[in-house]
Amino acid sequence: MTLKQVTDGKEVDQRLNALMTNVNAVRAVASAVEGTIGPKGMDTMLVDNFGSVTITNDGVTILEEMEATHPAAKMVINTARAQEKEVGDGTTTATIWAGALVTEGLNQVIRGVPVARVLEGMRVGIRRAISSFERRAHPIQGPDDPLLYKVALIAGRDQEDIAELIIKAARMVGKEKLLDPAFKLRDCISAVEGLENQVFEGVLITKGRLNKQMPQEVLNPRILIIDDALAPEEIEESVLTTEAGVNRYLRLREEFQENLLKVINLGVKLILVDRRVDDCAEEMLADAGVMVVRRVPYKEWYRVAEHTGAWPLKRTGLRKPPAELERYLGSAQRAWEDEEREQIRIEGGAGKPFATILVGAATEEVVGERERIARDAASAVQAALKGGVVPGGGSVELAVARDLEKAKSELRGMAAYGLDCVIEALKRPFTQIVTNAGFNALEKLGDVVAAQIEKNSDCLGIDCDSGEVCDLWEKGVVDPVLVKIHALKVAGELAEAILRIDTIIRKKDSRKDSGNLELEQKEG
Repeated sequence: MTLKQVTDGKEVDQRLNALMTNVNAVRAVASAVEGTIGPKGMDTMLVDNFGSVTITNDGVTILEEMEATHPAAKMVINTARAQEKEVGDGTTTATIWAGALVTEGLNQVIRGVPVARVLEGMRVGIRRAISSFERRAHPIQGPDDPLLYKVALIAGRDQEDIAELIIKAARMVGKEKLLDPAFKLRDCISAVEGLENQVFEGVLITKGRLNKQMPQEVLNPRILIIDDALAPEEIEESVLTTEAGVNRYLRLREEFQENLLKVINLGVKLILVDRRVDDCAEEMLADAGVMVVRRVPYKEWYRVAEHTGAWPLKRTGLRKPPAELERYLGSAQRAWEDEEREQIRIEGGAGKPFATILVGAATEEVVGERERIARDAASAVQAALKGGVVPGGGSVELAVARDLEKAKSELRGMAAYGLDCVIEALKRPFTQIVTNAGFNALEKLGDVVAAQIEKNSDCLGIDCDSGEVCDLWEKGVVDPVLVKIHALKVAGELAEAILRIDTIIRKKDSRKDSGNLELEQKEG
């Protein structure tokens, strides 16, 4: 006989317990971030065991820092990370959609719709919704397009100084670089306490010079990057116990010094080193007026290489003849150290254009949040340039939901119930934005849908200050369409994974079994 339980006044087969448990976990995670969405969204305070406090409005930060033990909750967090990695913005939207899809999916399953049919309808709905988003996208012409500033302002939570910084940097870098999949404008941002907002054409290295006897500034430097240690080749200590080994060691050191002289004679004035620097090299290069920076992170020296045209070398590459070695050198107009912050700036490189964005912050407490806001704005700007923009405020989602309503008649059987799940999920960003603004979501939803149909406009939404229906496009409320498309994709993937689970089994402790096996072997 099948066990039954009652949920929301309905009898539910016991086999749904796993699904309900997972859906509740997803709901809990979604509820942690849904209050932050929209212009009236609130902040969240995160407190750790030591009393350290982070106050943020950033969805992915909340999800990554919150304590989550349930496997389904961890799946949501991983989904947000995927959204952040791919697009850099829209993690809150992805989480809200994921919560809505699994909730509506569970409701349909409780009504008796087979999970397979729900998932079939969801896939159709998500695919058609993405096509509908793409049709409505308005292209961005380039970094000078006025719409791009609006994107930066919305994603930057109406902080005009940050929006201006991002647009200035985008113009400096150029459209070609921004469209490069390997380039992330968000990675060019650093927030610094007590510093004025700045954008400069160049690269920032978060290390100081190796030795204060080295020059603090070099003009028109030739630049060498060593993707290795700047030291003689290493030999085993056991080799030094023989005369031949000692002679080899001395020859390697002599060769190393000759290679350093070769570099100095080539006019190199800045050397970036991935690892350690030998004491002899430090002394010789300081005497020659060469600035050396050691243990430079990969991401930073890679940017320097692109910006200056330098090619990284291993230490053995220093054996190359001078004419060949020259091909590995880069150049820039200026390199100098900010001694107070122990940072090196390399400006006016001869390679690809590059911009560094320094976001000023008044106090240590707001440094992190200012940086997160700027990174969101930079990601949104880059996404908008790649895929175009659509009206924001949840308005375009309502128009897409109406498109799906019309498509329901094309589906056969119970798959239409899965399509309903997508329709309801698409309404969630709008209703949550309106709720966060202090208005009745159902009332405003009806007003906007009626106005969109009457005026045949997808741009109509709610003014979160007055509560009145307005044209969000005219007000400059626009979002990158790629953010929405990717958020819907990852939310759909998560929903499908959750809804397909109907059994949870605790895995055996393999370490315990291994210990028992070892004990049995010993006893044997």
